[in-house]
Amino acid sequence: MRNLQQKLAIARGEQPAELLFKNAHLVNVLSGEIHRTHVAVEDGRVVGLGDYEGRTVVDLAGAYLAPSLIDGHFHVESSMLTAAEFARAVVPHGTGAVVIDPHEYANVLGLEGVRYILESSKHLPVDFFIMLPSCVPATHLETAGARLTADDLKLMIADERIAGIAELMNYPGVYLGMDSELAKIAAGKGKNIDGHAPGLRGKNLNAYVLAGVRSDHESTEVAEAQEKLRLGMQLLLREGSTERNLAHLLPLINPHNAVNCCFATDDKLAGDLVSEGHIDHAVRKSIQLGLPPVTALQIATINTARHYRLRNYGAIAPRYWADFIVFDDLNNLAVRQTWKKGVLVAENGKYLARHPAIVPLPRSTMNLRYQPADLQVPVTGPGKIRVIEIVPNQIVTKEVIAPPKVTDGQVVADAQRDILKLVVIERHRATGNVGVGFVRGFKLQRGALGSTVAHDAHNVVVVGTNDADILCAIRELERLQGGQVAVVAGEVKAELGLPVAGLVSDQPLDEVISRIAGLNAAAQALGCDLEAPFMTLSFLSLSPIPELKLTDQGLIDAVHLRKTSLFV
Repeated sequence: MRNLQQKLAIARGEQPAELLFKNAHLVNVLSGEIHRTHVAVEDGRVVGLGDYEGRTVVDLAGAYLAPSLIDGHFHVESSMLTAAEFARAVVPHGTGAVVIDPHEYANVLGLEGVRYILESSKHLPVDFFIMLPSCVPATHLETAGARLTADDLKLMIADERIAGIAELMNYPGVYLGMDSELAKIAAGKGKNIDGHAPGLRGKNLNAYVLAGVRSDHESTEVAEAQEKLRLGMQLLLREGSTERNLAHLLPLINPHNAVNCCFATDDKLAGDLVSEGHIDHAVRKSIQLGLPPVTALQIATINTARHYRLRNYGAIAPRYWADFIVFDDLNNLAVRQTWKKGVLVAENGKYLARHPAIVPLPRSTMNLRYQPADLQVPVTGPGKIRVIEIVPNQIVTKEVIAPPKVTDGQVVADAQRDILKLVVIERHRATGNVGVGFVRGFKLQRGALGSTVAHDAHNVVVVGTNDADILCAIRELERLQGGQVAVVAGEVKAELGLPVAGLVSDQPLDEVISRIAGLNAAAQALGCDLEAPFMTLSFLSLSPIPELKLTDQGLIDAVHLRKTSLFV
């Protein structure tokens, strides 16, 4: 009470504030205007705008002051960084808070993974708000390391840092009224319920929204996004490393519906976060494409805070946290300073905050059982085969039919036609499950690429031109206890160890970026021309995303969510 009374005295102008930001061009996302003012801060909170005195004065000399930026949906594991190293990457870009779905940790480690991210993200200059993973496993068509039910989610929903229930990827289960899915929604009552419904339209979408789902980040077409807005869903405009939907959807946004939009990255690699940016990149790109700067900043701040009920975040006004960014050009956002609760945590691209103590790593998660013969595909008839075709810059794929290349009675990779072998091996329970299929779009001429990051169950996934190199990649991933590798002729050309659940490196930011660059260069040397080959590889097991995917259980018709045959 005494602390509040002191703040009230400062707000009334009777005492000087601890900190005064003077001569700011304030980007006021509440009133939708830019006005010149001073901002008084006490004990990490804004106490007033206007004519105040301060014990410490920061003269902005007319620079712009705006709330720090908020990511509306992100899987921090996709950066392959610990929470602390992720903060090092994004704080210089003005990020002050993220709403994360630790879906990947949970698919490997269950609630233990959620508790790990809660603990390891404390005391950082980025506030982490967690959505509880709702689809572990994502579907019955893949083998994950854990299973979470509505009863499991109830155990953690009351935590103040839990913002709700994460993306309900089993959207048919929701609109068909499956008890298990409706129970998960009920577990999050009073908090947010995130959606995940690529391509869902019409009456089934109506049912999905009726069940309680409040957002979606999977829209790729304007008409689809417009329909979701009309039904009251919050539209998360996604701009990640491979999922780049912002430019396509932006023409839909107008002054009347922008309040129902947020920015999200979903999945973004460490190097992209540093070189391209985080939410600041989405703001810059939106402005370049014609969105008014104040609107872009509202989408990046207050819209997200309000949607996820992040109290006292997303704006600069009395009671709000003093989470600020300072910049000089309204039309080309380049963050010069980032402030967290009144403390300068980054300046001119340099991270200034101190890291907290290291949280112990979760248990080992590499338990494979396989034989070299499991990779073979005997010819069972004269027919053609189904091939997964990559769609550039998207996580959706296409199903194409092609004649197989046959050698000694076995279907083999055909690098000349860019039809490569794809293998998925279950790694959590040593079940011995091995899925084998074929994929087009990597353009490898030799060698193999392998990863233990494979959405959503995160089994081992390898693409290659021959079985020997595929086996070499699998064995190296075992030795690393999780990671990503590029091999050729039995030799490892580049690798990144991911010992934290087979998903995340325990190395510093710069080392991770260097290793990722080495992996991408190695993939390019083998013939691959994809911008993010390992992230592309990681989504080829994502069974809820159309059209054709491969899991440890085999080839999946992801449109109808059922197994299908390799041979037509």
